[in-house]
Amino acid sequence: MSLKKLAVHTGLFALLTLATQAQAQLIGAGAGELPAEQQSRFNAPSEADQASTNQSTNWQSGRYGPPQAKPGQALPAQAIPSFGAHLFTGGFRGIRADGLNPDYVITPGDQVTLRVWGAVDIDRVLPVDAQGNIFIPGVGPIKVQGIRHGELDGRVRAAVNSIYSNNVQVYTNLQGVQPVSVFVTGYVQNPGRFAGTPNDSLLYFLDQAGGIDDAVGSYRKVRVVRNGSTIASADLYDFLINGNLPRPQFRDGDTLVVEERGPTVTVEGDVARPYRYELTPGAMSGQDLLQLARLQSNVTHVLLRGARSQGPVSSYLDLADFYQQPLQSGDQVLFSSDLRDDTIVVTLEGSYYGPSRFALPRDTRLHELLDAVAVPADMTDVTSISLKRQSVAERQRQALEESLNRLETTYLGASSATNEEAQIRVREAELISQFIERARQVEPNGRLVLANNGQISNIRLQDGDVITIPEKSDALLISGEVLVPQSVVFAPGRSAQDYITGAGGFTDRADKKRILVVRQNGEVREAADVTLSPGDEILVLPAAPTKNLQLASTLTQILYHIAIAAKVAIDL
Repeated sequence: MSLKKLAVHTGLFALLTLATQAQAQLIGAGAGELPAEQQSRFNAPSEADQASTNQSTNWQSGRYGPPQAKPGQALPAQAIPSFGAHLFTGGFRGIRADGLNPDYVITPGDQVTLRVWGAVDIDRVLPVDAQGNIFIPGVGPIKVQGIRHGELDGRVRAAVNSIYSNNVQVYTNLQGVQPVSVFVTGYVQNPGRFAGTPNDSLLYFLDQAGGIDDAVGSYRKVRVVRNGSTIASADLYDFLINGNLPRPQFRDGDTLVVEERGPTVTVEGDVARPYRYELTPGAMSGQDLLQLARLQSNVTHVLLRGARSQGPVSSYLDLADFYQQPLQSGDQVLFSSDLRDDTIVVTLEGSYYGPSRFALPRDTRLHELLDAVAVPADMTDVTSISLKRQSVAERQRQALEESLNRLETTYLGASSATNEEAQIRVREAELISQFIERARQVEPNGRLVLANNGQISNIRLQDGDVITIPEKSDALLISGEVLVPQSVVFAPGRSAQDYITGAGGFTDRADKKRILVVRQNGEVREAADVTLSPGDEILVLPAAPTKNLQLASTLTQILYHIAIAAKVAIDL
């Protein structure tokens, strides 16, 4: 069978019989792949491509890549949190340390449990006095201040055995530690004095104070001060990224000081999350920033904006060049993927042999792909090929939204001259509101009709296109405002009215003058203008339930647009 017999005057496809599939035919002269000379064509983008560059780019503002706020708008600086701001949400203040780990250093006020049995019996809880000793009857004072908890048992055992050398067993345990109060000050939310144990982490005390002030506090300069001297310093970035945190043993009266925030750089664009990063004065390069920010894998370029002594500056750099770029406080850095892919991916659905996805050069046209697709000869309707495109669906969605907005503006805000007219307006407003709510839930399918005077248009393909090659059908669908929507076997010579009568006839809400026929290729026609074919769908639209002719005309027009965009008839 020749494809030209299936699609007269198309002049597009040539039939080849596959050696391994007797019932297969090719849409064109290829055999499952594009010709080599076509596969190797990776030409520069066309003028149309250049005109439709990344839609998420706002060239006037210099923002590139996927927007984090509304399209074309960058996030306000105050909306971008500091890296580390999520630390202090109460996760460190709930559980206090008990101090009973082997590295705990014993201090005055701690209590030691001592049990001795055998030749002598002792069972007491001994406090560590102000001189750092515990006093054991019959043994005397034993210096324990400054030793670690893990060393306590050995120290006490040696002292007891020096007096009772035979048949004496010794057991010691640190029963409790002396609580401490620590001052938390500097740039924190709620400076104050907070109770804890010596072994609590500095995060515990910072969380008690409400965390670091995100506007001016530093996450990289936190000091523990004792008697006027700094005994430990913490960089919370090192904790967040590497898990490293100094663990000083606090004493009563210690002070935690959060210093003022250092230079900051705002990072946005193709990153895991936008943050304001605090840099240290000695590490103010792009490389230092990249050690903190988490980029997406496809980042290629960096937009740097800031102020220098000579005035505002903007630089657009390759990612490799950004490593050596010096930064200053207040800079805004936007990472983006700014390389155009030379290939597109399109998907096939319906009746065909072979793979369902193809990676193709950007300038590939439809016929070039169809030349490489094998289809079942007696099962495929090659005259009804159609295509779904994301950009078409978006335009259909925008057109529908504009129509609904005009409907709202025109009718919902109209005034009334009389009470009777006001009541009519109220009923119309309720009808319109319900209709608009349902209409906005419709998802346009983006179907692009390719049939043109019996031929399939040879359009240029776009990334994400879905090409539908339908099977031949023996059925016809009747839907919309009919009593019994159904699918029936196609019978030549029957009219749309005959099929509607067979489906129980019209409902009370049907618009008998608005009967549409939806073809397999996506084309929508008035039933009176076409001869029915297998695979068609008869769609009966509802009539607008209003005597307002202008409103009825507007609703009917919108219903018609929805039927074209989504092949559905919304109930009024």
